[in-house]
Amino acid sequence: MIGDVSPPVASIPVVEGNEESEKRQNILPPFSKVVSHFGTSGVSVALATGVTHPLDVLKVRLQMQHVGQRAPLIGMTGTFLQLIKNEGPRSLYLGLTPALTRSVLYGGLRLGLYEPTKISFDWAFGSTNVLVKIASGAFAGAFATALTNPVEVVKVRLQMNPNAVPIAEVREIVSKEGIGALWKGVGPAMARAAALTASQLATYDEAKRILVKQTSLEEGFHLHLCT
Repeated sequence: MIGDVSPPVASIPVVEGNEESEKRQNILPPFSKVVSHFGTSGVSVALATGVTHPLDVLKVRLQMQHVGQRAPLIGMTGTFLQLIKNEGPRSLYLGLTPALTRSVLYGGLRLGLYEPTKISFDWAFGSTNVLVKIASGAFAGAFATALTNPVEVVKVRLQMNPNAVPIAEVREIVSKEGIGALWKGVGPAMARAAALTASQLATYDEAKRILVKQTSLEEGFHLHLCT
């Protein structure tokens, strides 16, 4: 008598590459998180810009005074009083529209690009150490500045000319100096933004990692504040 013989069960090999791919897919930040970072950072920088914009106007006027000639320089207080007397209090907010536009774009881009860039480096090198964080911050800051430099150029031109209008100023720059004029000074600006963003975001990210590891702090307001 022949007993019932069950058919052999075929073993399915586990493909490690697929598991690795799934793991890497799982660490991708959700699109909503990227948008959230972009929005919150952009709005925060715009609010700070609105408050500190008069200081930026004074900085530009101080940097541009007596261009091409030798003359006694006027300090910040003297420039402030001269500006109020000759052009009125509203002159302290010259170029505010392009300044806010740049703040939203630049602030949003540099933070919104940081995490995806860091993950891309992790894919390439298999690490997210502090050097990767510095490189990610530098790239995010430099790239954001390269994209928003035209708005910065227009902002400075408006701060120097109280009668200028943003759209008209852009047309004048392009017609008289060429479209490349909108990227004047982009090299030093990118270097500055790269150093600034790399130091800020990498320090924040690394400090947060250490606090989570060494203390009982959990994700939330207190952790971000201590960081």
